[in-house]
Amino acid sequence: MTQVIAVDWSGRAKGAAESIWLARVVAGRLVELDNGLDREAVVAALVDRGRREPRTVVGLDFSFSFPAWFCARQGWRSGREVWSAIGAQAEQLLADGEPPFWGRPGTVAQRLGDPFRQTEKDLERRPKSTFQIGGAGAVGTGSLRGMGHLAQLSAAGFTIWPFDEPGWPRVVEVYPRLCTPAGVVKSRHRSRRDHLHARFPEQDAVLLERAAGCEDAFDAAVSALAMAADLPSLIDLPRFAPGTPQLIEGCVWAPRERPAGRRPEE
Repeated sequence: MTQVIAVDWSGRAKGAAESIWLARVVAGRLVELDNGLDREAVVAALVDRGRREPRTVVGLDFSFSFPAWFCARQGWRSGREVWSAIGAQAEQLLADGEPPFWGRPGTVAQRLGDPFRQTEKDLERRPKSTFQIGGAGAVGTGSLRGMGHLAQLSAAGFTIWPFDEPGWPRVVEVYPRLCTPAGVVKSRHRSRRDHLHARFPEQDAVLLERAAGCEDAFDAAVSALAMAADLPSLIDLPRFAPGTPQLIEGCVWAPRERPAGRRPEE
């Protein structure tokens, strides 16, 4: 039986364990939703779960790589070269905040190249650029502090899509906003709660209340449930032809049926 795990990641330098949430779904049921593990500990937990149940698919909500032009500029030819380099350089890159990275006070958006990966440009709802390491909605800090852990998961036997031929256990990149209708205002508890109870009435009420408690728990829960609902697409993941940008940039997994809804209020 395939189990699905989604992790709402955090790039916080301190107190990351409070913001990192892990949700697990088995046979369509949300059976676990918890925080309290820092980045190293949650990766160790994923490795343990993958060893106990090889048919495990993990969704992580940070960028797995950079736009191809930046990888070429750095001399990186594979995902593993990206992860190895960033694992060693992440803290220095964050401290320096030099182009193409931006978002810290006193920096401006870079103009060295396209800020978005092809996968981000293909999405209906575009996330922020991986180069943005500060300001509202920034994903760069979490991504820089996440990529090195992909090397750890790979060394532990996980295949990382789309860089590897899909095997078990496996890891995919997710974007939680694709798993909720546009009308859900994630910053509002009532909006989170109403959506969870209306969309997933069959799930454990205690875990749904926990998921409604904060945005991080909500993102982990809805991502795991969306992945479980579209499990066939995670079992039969697309392959990309040699030379396509996704093989160096990565690719966001998206549910095949997008949740419908009105435009967000904020």
